[in-house]
Amino acid sequence: MSNISQRDAFWTRIYEIAKEQRNLVVISADMGAPALDNFRRDLPSQFINAGIAEQNALLIAAGLCMTGKKVFVYAIAPFLVLRCLEQTRVLNAIMNNPITLVGVGAGFGYEDSGPTHHITEDIAIMRAMPRIEICSITDSVMATAFADISYNMKTTNYVRLDRLLFPDIYHSDSNFSEGVSVIKESNDIYIAATGSMVHTALEIALQLEKKKINVGVIDVYKIPINTDTFIKKIRKAKKLISLEEHFLPGGLGSTICEILNDHNILIPVKRLGIPVEKHYCYKYGGREVIRGYYGIDKRSIEKEIINFVSN
Repeated sequence: MSNISQRDAFWTRIYEIAKEQRNLVVISADMGAPALDNFRRDLPSQFINAGIAEQNALLIAAGLCMTGKKVFVYAIAPFLVLRCLEQTRVLNAIMNNPITLVGVGAGFGYEDSGPTHHITEDIAIMRAMPRIEICSITDSVMATAFADISYNMKTTNYVRLDRLLFPDIYHSDSNFSEGVSVIKESNDIYIAATGSMVHTALEIALQLEKKKINVGVIDVYKIPINTDTFIKKIRKAKKLISLEEHFLPGGLGSTICEILNDHNILIPVKRLGIPVEKHYCYKYGGREVIRGYYGIDKRSIEKEIINFVSN
């Protein structure tokens, strides 16, 4: 288990960059993080607390961006994506202001706070707009790396951070340029996952090994997906499973199916995610309980994969 969250890893590195690059400005929607305390104390002219007013935060960010500032806007993910959709579309997708949107609490990251604080539509929404890149962070190492990547990007990117602690899969010398990584190799079956579900996929793949089922794991951490790279990595696959903590329409599985269809690649795909028929969840008891309601807890996923690969 990492001793630092994705959030703290990301903002710690942003703070280090900001000390050297005085054009970097952080706008917070009343959010807390130890690294933000450093901003308030050491770099007050580079930090703005917009309060619980995410739409205003984006408007301020656009104005600063037009004066040459590199701006990062930080808020709870559902409020940043859903409440600010019009601002994101106009100020970023249309006007092409290179603002970095940083949302914490991807998927069911806020667990028992309920559906108002869950974000299970963000990939579908953000990928539908041009000139916006989604960075779906897997661990604290990747979070640190994407602080630098985000600072150097010339278009808008949406960094989706999980709220909880996870083991580090990557290393400090990992290359994140391709947007897709093979975490575990396989001869014929792969799980393609994103965000926190990469950890779930890896756990399940290791469990399936004990049952003599060899399943590989692919981490899709940038959307739009790097099509050429993704196709190269799944070319030898005979079956593919997509896994996401997101509603199925428009999410990772939909993206993968579009790529396979557009390139005439005939690989059976099993999409595992949140079925819209089950609507929003008011269950309590933690993330795995909520996932269980939708049939994407570890036990249910393992059962689905066994059935899929056996037929």
